Amino acid sequence: MSEPRIVVVDNHGQFTHLEGRALRDAGVESEVVDNETPAAEVDADGVVLSGGPSIDRVGRCGEYLDADVPVLGICLGHQFMARELGGVVGSGDYGGYADVEVEILDDDDPLVGSLAPSTRTWASHADEVTEVPEGFTRTAESDVCGVEAMSDTDRDLYGVQWHPEVSHTERGQEVFENFIERCR
Repeated sequence: MSEPRIVVVDNHGQFTHLEGRALRDAGVESEVVDNETPAAEVDADGVVLSGGPSIDRVGRCGEYLDADVPVLGICLGHQFMARELGGVVGSGDYGGYADVEVEILDDDDPLVGSLAPSTRTWASHADEVTEVPEGFTRTAESDVCGVEAMSDTDRDLYGVQWHPEVSHTERGQEVFENFIERCR
């Protein structure tokens, strides 16, 4: 069986290139595409919606949620997914990037369950998901954010508030490897 092809949709985040690199390091074909690229023009077995500076500049990201392939939202991508599907995003109590201890709430979750019981992450909480959309389960929390991760396993939609692609995040590569498994 050939390895999956996973596309990273670039929402103009400072770490987007590292997301593509993490996927390639895991042995899959990966390409970064601009967020104005129509989903219909992309041939992929999975999609990562990258982080970025503004939820108002996510281009055509909504199309990728209907592409019938697993989707992983990271930071802004996570927030966009929640808001687009009926959840709530609000301002966090803590801006700036920081080292955050995240507690895993569901050790059976296909994306973050293997990280249980907890993991150290690098995250910004200027904005955060405050209420998950219908069909989603909260799968991780921290003392600064109630929705550090969420999953809808029926639709293969996943989101994390933190940045698994940066070296400051413990076991971040494992998050990408778990996502790749969902794309196989």
